[in-house]
Amino acid sequence: MNPVTEKKELSIDHLKDISSWVSSVHDLNQLLELILESGTRIMRAKASSLLFLDLKKKKLYFKVATGLKKDEIKQFEIKLGQGIAGYVAETGEPLLIGDVAKDKRWYRTISDKIGFKTRSIVCAPMKVGGEVIGVIEFINKAEGENFQQSDLELLTVFADLAALAIVNARKFQLVERENKDLKQELHFNHEIIGKSQSIRSVVADALQVADSQASTLILGESGTGKELMARLIHQASPRKERHLVTLNCAALPETLLEDELFGHEKGAFTGATGQKIGKFELADESTIFLDEIAEMSQTMQAKLLRVLQDGVFYRVGGNVPISVDIRVMAATNQNIVEEIKNGNFRKDLYYRLNVVEIHMPPLRERKEDIALLTRHFVDLFQAGKGYANLTISREAMDKMMQYDWPGNVRELKNAIERAVVMGNGKEIFPEDLPILYAEMPVKDIPVGMTLQEAVDEFKKRFIVANLKNTGGNQSKAATIMGIQRTYLSRLVSKYGIKKLIGRPD
Repeated sequence: MNPVTEKKELSIDHLKDISSWVSSVHDLNQLLELILESGTRIMRAKASSLLFLDLKKKKLYFKVATGLKKDEIKQFEIKLGQGIAGYVAETGEPLLIGDVAKDKRWYRTISDKIGFKTRSIVCAPMKVGGEVIGVIEFINKAEGENFQQSDLELLTVFADLAALAIVNARKFQLVERENKDLKQELHFNHEIIGKSQSIRSVVADALQVADSQASTLILGESGTGKELMARLIHQASPRKERHLVTLNCAALPETLLEDELFGHEKGAFTGATGQKIGKFELADESTIFLDEIAEMSQTMQAKLLRVLQDGVFYRVGGNVPISVDIRVMAATNQNIVEEIKNGNFRKDLYYRLNVVEIHMPPLRERKEDIALLTRHFVDLFQAGKGYANLTISREAMDKMMQYDWPGNVRELKNAIERAVVMGNGKEIFPEDLPILYAEMPVKDIPVGMTLQEAVDEFKKRFIVANLKNTGGNQSKAATIMGIQRTYLSRLVSKYGIKKLIGRPD
């Protein structure tokens, strides 16, 4: 068998293998490495590279590479139109260069810096829907041979396979994410219930801002429905076809928060066995909602600000900039202006987030909605228990109307769920409601202190009461109060009430 025929049959066998990988391997980096390594063997090349094109920046970045200098080369970037790869990306046409030293398009800076002598190159564009998304190149034929036209033809096949792999991997990631989001949404009721003037005014503002791309800051006490409002805005926006991506900034320490937001590359740290896509990347062309934004550290605030200003970020351990088109919504239950004055929150980040500000009213200011909300939650939870026509006694409703609901709608929801689960299945009575007190007597209202001091005093008493109720179990107390376990732990430390915890959990 002559060498040309042997090479052709070997190539066909490899291409069959690669075609099967494209449909079965969903890790994009792994797949591109497999394609590039196979191509390098077939082409008998000394090295190869695959570069992604960022049209916004008009630059090419090394995604994967082979050869002795494969790690060093990833630190470089190429301008669109610069060098052989830049020329191919700009024109969309493949090139075979037998002697780069004789070609005026040759950009030798990278080869000189890494100490690699480039002699010849074959390079082809990767295209999706007719648009160039990157290039794939093979460098220096083994044993001093020259690349042939047949090599260039074979290279275009590899470029097409790489482009197809990218498309399939992105589709898989999108479907996987949407399935995950859908499962979450099946357990999440998005409807904002109420007919009070305060809630109708807020909803009207939300619908007005939905059509814009403006960053939105949603303020309000815990349990007022800030995430519900974010979902309402997203669902009324032009981005509604893509799922809303959410992240609670109070639920994670700084290092994990960075990983969740930006993702990481394989080998970025101990235990990083594969690439992880972060929330920002998942939210491309959609909306991201950052809850409890005031709990974010100063370091993370600075990193977030850079992303919002530039629209570009890097995965942890990565050197390839990732451009995203996202709309940002954020929320906090803190007095954000006070946090800025105290130096806990960056003023420049506040202005970047606070293009539009929405205030969620507390339940005590919209008590006319309590009856509607109660009926809604009763219907929601009675179905789970198999009940029908569960009623609410007048005494129970009176008790709920007299109560100020410091935990707001979330507390009301939890109270109704408990009443449905623990009641007689026919009618809800006052004793079924886990309300700490129906009304605070005037004499018990603290005076002689600032509003913030009074709020802190209430929080401390509220936490103490719930910890006593759960025997010091912070996880159970956090669930009852409708807050994150990590947030409760910080409050316990802040108010110096660790001694009340009976045992660690």
